Amino acid sequence: MPAVMGMVALAMLMGRKSLTAIARFGRQYGPALAHALGFRRGKTPSTSTLSRTLRQIDPEDLEALLTRWLTGRIDLTTLDHIAIDGKALRGSRDGEVPGHHLVAAYAPKVQAVLAQIRVDSKTNEHKAALELLGILSVKGAVVTGDAIFCQRDLSEEVVDAGGDYIWVVKDNQSGLEIDIQAGLAFEFAARSIAAATSPYRPLNGAPARSEGQIGR
Repeated sequence: MPAVMGMVALAMLMGRKSLTAIARFGRQYGPALAHALGFRRGKTPSTSTLSRTLRQIDPEDLEALLTRWLTGRIDLTTLDHIAIDGKALRGSRDGEVPGHHLVAAYAPKVQAVLAQIRVDSKTNEHKAALELLGILSVKGAVVTGDAIFCQRDLSEEVVDAGGDYIWVVKDNQSGLEIDIQAGLAFEFAARSIAAATSPYRPLNGAPARSEGQIGR
């Protein structure tokens, strides 16, 4: 299995996306690559063998394994930004059958996906994001996401875990949008009043005094 996974990873890094292309990649580079990857007979698997082998792997177990491998090499406490986003997996759609949809947590600082969860037919991106936050450390980080993640329970989950959040707000959340606009307007007005009455403000055209000059 390690040899097969190594071959799949290497082939995908070189742009081979389908099983046929991955199998062709292995045959293209011959016995030298096969032995380097660990295939003792010097021959890489065919398309059908690859298919049978990969079908034996549980996607959730593989995802958990990759997450542990990655987080073991990254100091999560140094991450200041984690972006949550949902996307359809390219190439997973088969005719009329919809493709796989994933919600992923991406860390721009290390340019890596920390974890991802498949969104099945019984749930949605919102619920998948809740599950994703349950397996990630967001302490000290700012979590960002688009409007679909602008939910009270997601926000509480981030704050309870020691992080902060920035969500996009759209017109379909009109009450929240009005509250934000009112809060920002109040803050702007408060700053304007503070600036108008500040002791540092020049009076009658006199030059402004530095902090060290106040009280002299």
